[in-house]
Amino acid sequence: MLPSSDGPSNGHPRQASSERRVGYVPRDRLRKPGRISRALRHRASGQDRAVAAAATPYDAAYFHSYSHLGVHEEMIKDHVRTDTYRAAIMQHQSSIQGKVVMDVGCGTGILSIFCALAGARKVYAVDASEIAIQANEVVKMNNLSEKIEVLHGRVEDIEIDEEIDVIVSEWMGYMLLYESMLSSVITARDRWLKPGGLILPSHATLYMAPVTHSERYRESIDFWRNVYGIDMSAMLPLAKQCAFEEPSVEIISGENVLTWPFVVKHIDCYVVTIQELECMTARYRFASMMRAPLHGFAFWFDVEFAGPPVLIDNHLQTSHGSDESSSDIFSTGSHQRKKRAKSVETLVLSTAPEDVPTHWQQTLLYLYEPVEVNQDQIIEGSVTLSQSKENPRFLNIHLEYASGGRSFVKESVMR
Repeated sequence: MLPSSDGPSNGHPRQASSERRVGYVPRDRLRKPGRISRALRHRASGQDRAVAAAATPYDAAYFHSYSHLGVHEEMIKDHVRTDTYRAAIMQHQSSIQGKVVMDVGCGTGILSIFCALAGARKVYAVDASEIAIQANEVVKMNNLSEKIEVLHGRVEDIEIDEEIDVIVSEWMGYMLLYESMLSSVITARDRWLKPGGLILPSHATLYMAPVTHSERYRESIDFWRNVYGIDMSAMLPLAKQCAFEEPSVEIISGENVLTWPFVVKHIDCYVVTIQELECMTARYRFASMMRAPLHGFAFWFDVEFAGPPVLIDNHLQTSHGSDESSSDIFSTGSHQRKKRAKSVETLVLSTAPEDVPTHWQQTLLYLYEPVEVNQDQIIEGSVTLSQSKENPRFLNIHLEYASGGRSFVKESVMR
């Protein structure tokens, strides 16, 4: 069983494994409010054409995919996701009330409405997909048109005439960084956020851990060894390629995880740069807690909703009083865990295997051949995540791993 991580999270139920292969069916990351706002009317349809011309064909396909209501329905029905965002907005109501907010990738506009109900003076709801037409109707139906202005376009292209106090965005993709929407949040931060402004969520952490999943391997691979008494093992190479070539988005439980998780990347949304997200490499070292076949590696993330850091006696502290000087990643032997000093009030949205499942589930990178490991056996190597040159919204994964004197390399693309 995977030990639960420190700090508050969103529960701990057990569910049967369910699996979904990753295709280019994104979530609610960069949505496009439908109506051209009053602030942009002077640019009229020519501005829309300019925005469309600046976007790549991949961007156009990405935005179009968020025009489908089912994508938004899935996300809104993810109560862990939606309830945590609402709770975070209300927790930070004192920083929102009477202030100017930007919702980056507003989709149906639900987070914008939460901010308006929390007392925001003005909310810019920014998106680039046609679902925004309905978002604008939702705003009007709830008598919030005086507070919420829907801007139809990309954050990189729209213009507003004032600075903002707060950015709220649900930008996280599968494996945290898939779809590269965080760069739009960074753009909004650098263009308009006032010094000392609030970003929700404020921090994000991507984890990985080796996993065993004999049932999954048996269902996808061993099935071909005996099909109604017929030896179809000639299908095994193709079966492994079809099942394990690309990352798989599925739910696993803590019992599948062989070790404590390793922190691949910690992101501070107040200071992270776009360039920092283009490529990152981390070296890992695990010690297996049990004897079991190693079938692959799982990735998941959590995000925190802390206030902006403030300088007190030469120490950066969050608005809840946690000392950033002790906000670090520590490693004890083979166990690496996130250990961040923070108030119990800091809200955390977790997608870990031991927590309440979300629509993000976990991302699994399976090996073509299992590796038998003993208890305390070392599993080490490196993982590199980089934006695809083919399409920056895709995620290249280069995994090197070694155990028991054998070394391997696995490359995959999350597309």
